[in-house]
Amino acid sequence: MPMSTPILQFGTSRFLQAHVDLFVDEALERGEALGRIAVVQTTGNAQSLRRIAALAAPGGYPVRIRGRAAGQVVDDERRVTAIAAGFDAATDWAAIRTLVESTVQVIVSNTGDRGYELSAGDGPHLIESGTPPRSFPAKLLVLLHWRWRHGGAPITLYPCELVAHNGSVLREVVARLARAWWLDEAFTGWLCSRCIWVDSLVDRIVSEALEPAGAVAEPYALWAIEAQPGMVLPCRHPRVIVTDRLATYERRKLYLLNAAHTFMAERWLAEDRAADETVAQAMGDPMLRGELEALWEGEILPVFDGLGEGAEARAYLADVRERFINPFLAHRLADIAQNHAEKKRRRLLPLVTLASELELGLPQPRLYAALHMEAA
Repeated sequence: MPMSTPILQFGTSRFLQAHVDLFVDEALERGEALGRIAVVQTTGNAQSLRRIAALAAPGGYPVRIRGRAAGQVVDDERRVTAIAAGFDAATDWAAIRTLVESTVQVIVSNTGDRGYELSAGDGPHLIESGTPPRSFPAKLLVLLHWRWRHGGAPITLYPCELVAHNGSVLREVVARLARAWWLDEAFTGWLCSRCIWVDSLVDRIVSEALEPAGAVAEPYALWAIEAQPGMVLPCRHPRVIVTDRLATYERRKLYLLNAAHTFMAERWLAEDRAADETVAQAMGDPMLRGELEALWEGEILPVFDGLGEGAEARAYLADVRERFINPFLAHRLADIAQNHAEKKRRRLLPLVTLASELELGLPQPRLYAALHMEAA
């Protein structure tokens, strides 16, 4: 088991393979990464076990970058060799615990939409047991407690789940669990105040998984990280931005990219469009493209103008347009339309609310129609 892996990663998703893992791989070449990565697979099915073996294979795994950047076609492939080891939480728990005891400095995660949910089967007996917890928050709690009791230094955690204030939210979930388990108050204080839970935003469309490991992704990529004193970065990279204005990055992605996706999905559902229609194909429909442009220009960008963020928003929107017409990515509207009602609530409704709070007097007929609301 390699002991030179200061980055521990929970999750083997195609997104992490083509985002964080790729960034670390490129930074290692320049001597600007903390070190290599140990990956923990938590699902335990046969396909996942094959994936962790392939991720840590000596020759690495492929990431294909396909699309357009600055008006030019990009079609490149890179072998990523940043992953030094792969572990199955069910069978390698002792090895993972040993790694966290002293070697690991940074924990990265992307555990999916339900990753922060708890399991009724987890309990305080797992602190002393050699059995891994079921839920991700309980796994973190047990590992961090093990590190604390062995005198390990505080750790920096970078959740990459698509949750607003993801670091703060995960810290609170784990802290509540520590209190529910009646763990030592000194440990809970260390967990909350000494460990650094970083809010961050990830932005890259990774449209396809390769087997047994690898991914196809667009050229655009961003990892915006909220600056915190004392945090340890996994790497330095041109696409990794440390900022004290994370909320502005979150707004741009949510209201210009995500809201546009959901608007297209709304039209796809309402008009009973082709089942396999992609974002790029929808952008090629003059009627739908015209409606989307009217939404951006007339109903969304004025909100950014009201916030004093119009120039940044327009620059980001230029990238979004280029990303949406990428012919290489099969980004299906059927996939975007999953959990549609909840996505409308999170992506469209805040635009209406914010326009009202800013007293813009802004007609937003397309947003109101999508939300099935009557204009005030």
